[in-house]
Amino acid sequence: MTRFRPCIDLHAGSVKQIVGGTLSTTAPDMLKTNWTSEHPSAYYANLYKQHDLVGAHVIMLGPGNDDAAKEALEAWKNGMQVGGGITEKNAKTWIDLGAEKVIMTSYLFPDSTFSMERLNAVLRALDSDKSKLVVDLSCRRKDNKWFVATNKWQTITDFELNQESISLLEPYCSEFLIHAADVEGLQRGIDHDLVTKLAEWCSLPVTYAGGGRSIEDLELVKRLSNSRVDLTIGSALDIFGGSGVKFKDCVKWNKEQGN
Repeated sequence: MTRFRPCIDLHAGSVKQIVGGTLSTTAPDMLKTNWTSEHPSAYYANLYKQHDLVGAHVIMLGPGNDDAAKEALEAWKNGMQVGGGITEKNAKTWIDLGAEKVIMTSYLFPDSTFSMERLNAVLRALDSDKSKLVVDLSCRRKDNKWFVATNKWQTITDFELNQESISLLEPYCSEFLIHAADVEGLQRGIDHDLVTKLAEWCSLPVTYAGGGRSIEDLELVKRLSNSRVDLTIGSALDIFGGSGVKFKDCVKWNKEQGN
């Protein structure tokens, strides 16, 4: 059943909503920030815990976010997932710090090519417990296809999202997180085609993020995916400075869906 999945995006130690496609290590002055919170990460973790919004993801966008992520996990131990800079060297540490699951992103794609060796290394670090692992396949469009984008969504890899690649990864993880980087943070609507394809390709739980701008988008994702894809809404939410979606309406939606 489609449900609303909340997030905590961290940049330079603060909770922010940014335009995903403007993240860059080489041109930091190009970053476009929609909103910066006056509240610490724990405020949002406690809010999600209060409303039993399970499956939230805490994403560390670049360096300087470890303390803020730890603060969020401390507020709701084993209630949220954490991603951003996860490797086989620190995956178990984040689980021990209170993450329900860790989210693998750029580390799986050295030199813009998928590494099964690295995926297996991370899984071994988690004692071969794939229930603790989420694979992030955030992507960008190219030639009317979708390819995984790494390094703050600036590098397009040779790893295409399709039935074959999803089937390759499903035995090694418990779910997928997929940002549509081209529309992330723009509040211009979701990528209808991608949501539809994700429902066709994935047998595991999958969360889509990017472009959500109204409570009606939850109904849209439910229809497009036949209730198989969850939706994260960020910049449009009133708790993140947005005006398109009220947080309380998302909570109500989940309750109505029986989530």
